[in-house]
Amino acid sequence: MKNLKNSALFAVILALFSLNATAQKGSAFGIKGGLNYSGNGDYFESISANAQNPDRNIGYHVGVFGKIGNRIYFRPELVYTATKSDYDNNEFNVKKIDAPLLLGLKVLGPVSVFGGPSLQYLLDTEFDGITINNVEDDFSVGLNFGIGLNLDKVGIDLRYERGFNNNEANFINTNISANAGSRIDTRPDQLILSLSIAL
Repeated sequence: MKNLKNSALFAVILALFSLNATAQKGSAFGIKGGLNYSGNGDYFESISANAQNPDRNIGYHVGVFGKIGNRIYFRPELVYTATKSDYDNNEFNVKKIDAPLLLGLKVLGPVSVFGGPSLQYLLDTEFDGITINNVEDDFSVGLNFGIGLNLDKVGIDLRYERGFNNNEANFINTNISANAGSRIDTRPDQLILSLSIAL
């Protein structure tokens, strides 16, 4: 599984740098960044407890992107993302690498729609000062889809991201409860607003 993770991330990085070397009409390479309005997953205080929904917070992301094609295009990205959710005054922080592999279509002038899978690799998770090392799977897959506006070298897009499957972090001795079996579903559920600049 580790080899699969490394291979997937290497393939995205290679695709991005290949775009820059083989520039053609409709192709681009650039930087991007923006804000994430996210909930990092439901919190379960014990095995039998009902789920506690997170209070959504603003996070951020920065990264690079590539683009191949014009009217129909392929857009791989490599993005560092940091998000935070609140649970009764306790914070759950997530830092991860996202690698969306998007297929887009220009529908009206500079407006396009896009969607595709997003490979996600968790770098760090922390719940109210407690680092959580036993996330079920550091590598997961989600779905991105949204709408974008491109004016020459500047683009802005709004997208929704959701993880495909539950990915739980288990821990004990939290500041909320001493119950064993406490857990948070780390599957992303977020709106993402991005500004991109082609170089």
